[in-house]
Amino acid sequence: MQKISGGITAPKGFLAGGLHCGIRANQDKKDLAMIYSKTPCSAAAVYTQNKVYGAPITVTRDNIADGTAQAMICNSGNANTCNADGVEKAAAMCKMTAEALGLSPKDIIIASTGVIGAVLPLEPIEKGIKALAPQLTAEGGALAAEAIMTTDTKAKEEAYTIEIGGKTVTIGAMAKGSGMIHPNMATMLGFLTTDAAISTPMLQKALKLAVDDTFNMVSVDGDTSTNDMVSIMANGMAENPTINQEGPEFDAFLTVIKEICTSMAKKIAGDGEGATKLLECTVNGAPNTALAKSISKSIITSSLVKSALFGADANWGRILCAIGYTEGEFAVDTISVDISSPKGSIHVCENGAGVAFDEEIAKAILLEEEVHVQVEMNQGKATATAWGCDLTYDYVKINGDYRT
Repeated sequence: MQKISGGITAPKGFLAGGLHCGIRANQDKKDLAMIYSKTPCSAAAVYTQNKVYGAPITVTRDNIADGTAQAMICNSGNANTCNADGVEKAAAMCKMTAEALGLSPKDIIIASTGVIGAVLPLEPIEKGIKALAPQLTAEGGALAAEAIMTTDTKAKEEAYTIEIGGKTVTIGAMAKGSGMIHPNMATMLGFLTTDAAISTPMLQKALKLAVDDTFNMVSVDGDTSTNDMVSIMANGMAENPTINQEGPEFDAFLTVIKEICTSMAKKIAGDGEGATKLLECTVNGAPNTALAKSISKSIITSSLVKSALFGADANWGRILCAIGYTEGEFAVDTISVDISSPKGSIHVCENGAGVAFDEEIAKAILLEEEVHVQVEMNQGKATATAWGCDLTYDYVKINGDYRT
């Protein structure tokens, strides 16, 4: 496995682009993205479990029920959620995209992100689609990654290659996410592309397994969005033997999918609204994986832990508190905690009780942009990692007037 430059257009046969069409008032910000494969793709996706979900999810579910797709259209600035005409407009966007690319509307994955409950204007989108389709290029991935951003401060994209069946397979990805991040199946918005030859059932299985350990382990603010979706398209142009069952080839594919999703998940957590620090929490020695995941997420979602991280205060008691209110059966008197960063590591808790440590060293460790919390439970062999960020004044400022 090797990391390479690029994103969604790194795999063979994929073109992409992004532009400003007029949904967002700021003309300097792109708000319409498109991905296109030169050949039909196996397609899979996972979606939010929020009972209030966006119209694009309804339409995408229906479109890829047959396991195929060939293009993706996504707008930012408007979520197209809680609108009486939402499904109608999402379907219209698919039709517009299909006409511009010479496809069937059922070949389109659609997503939207932005303000909930605002009516989605179709006129600028129609003009944007007509202008964007002829501009798609193999170098347009970065433009698409920029166009799906909302409060993100930076675009998020990755690409990797791996040898499967004697062929070089490439996987690319882009994602957006900064606020309203607390996934419960998928995340924010994520789009993966690959030139691997893989059946739809195996593609769905790989995506779900990867998401469970990566995007599902991210939280910025504890809010699960209405529009969370991660999709993947595989066009087979790498010409590897088709992966249609579990085995070494599937395992290799899953490994790189997990790697790329882990990298993207960390980027999303580190770019949380108003965030100044990335928090990574690893729980080792848990009785089972489900509990390890729950404890790590309790820690990274704790407002008190997040606030202490912002203030570079080694208030380790808040970590123990977050562990303690996690549901499940486990002992506390065997737990130890370490906090580390590029500035070093410090032991703050042993057997559920505090130990003496140098506050100045701890503060220097916590002032770094990436901080790790390691929890050793000494009660089993299960492990899990979750990612979050600090809670700052700017988070409230950003969300206090997000709509207006």
